[in-house]
Amino acid sequence: MTIAATDRTEMADSDQQNLDTLFELLCDIVPEGYKAEIVGGAIHMSPQRRVHWTIIRRVLRQLEDRFGDEAGIDTDVRLDLPGYCNGFAPDLYKIADGAEPDAKGRWRYQDVEFVLEVISRGTAVNDYGPKKAAYAAGGIPVYLIADPYTGLCHLHTMPKDDEYRAYRTLDFGMPIDLTDTPLGMILATDGFPREPQD
Repeated sequence: MTIAATDRTEMADSDQQNLDTLFELLCDIVPEGYKAEIVGGAIHMSPQRRVHWTIIRRVLRQLEDRFGDEAGIDTDVRLDLPGYCNGFAPDLYKIADGAEPDAKGRWRYQDVEFVLEVISRGTAVNDYGPKKAAYAAGGIPVYLIADPYTGLCHLHTMPKDDEYRAYRTLDFGMPIDLTDTPLGMILATDGFPREPQD
């Protein structure tokens, strides 16, 4: 079967409409204290935890110290990415200076310089798998996964196609050298807390 260019456009428009509809529904059904996002057309919800937020806040403060209070930095805000119905709500992401939101007031993934995801047990498979592939496909230069269950940070850089070509694992407490990325900074992780072991 051959799909004409107009059919592909209609399919893409249909996917976007489906994603918009799903997010409208999520506004009504997600309980307080939970975060929701859509990965590959499937809705995923996870509880917001204190350790999770502490890591996000410590990264946020460092980014604001480096780029200022007016920098384009969002947390848990919808970001549409390449692939089928991918509407993520990254734990934290930074937009390039001078970028402008689209007509709907949303940031474009092409303007994202950095994404942080802090692992939640129920959705970790997304952060390590389909979300990582979508961030790479979107050309996002820096993707950092902080895992409070293992005490490790997984740094992914140099995106090409749907994978990152450079990868490093660092223990919580080790500085993360991002000087050769658009961030141009060293990120401290010594204040990152761990989740208690069950």
